[in-house]
Amino acid sequence: MERQQILDLYQWETGVCFRHPAKGEQPTVIVQEVHPRTGPSEEVRACADCVVDLEQQRWLAACESGHAYRPGHAGEAPDQA
Repeated sequence: MERQQILDLYQWETGVCFRHPAKGEQPTVIVQEVHPRTGPSEEVRACADCVVDLEQQRWLAACESGHAYRPGHAGEAPDQA
């Protein structure tokens, strides 16, 4: 898939990327939700570059493990999506 096709699979909102917090607020998506023992859940957000990188990692992991790869699930393992 092309980069823009992958990015179009996500719902984008303004937020701070977990890998690039110094860039400040930018379009991001939720890739994980952290549930600490105390306090509310926290969203882990990623920018477009990170989403593409995470999708690439998922695709490679799927190829190596024999699992099916479905784009649009950047925060999940290949066999969970």
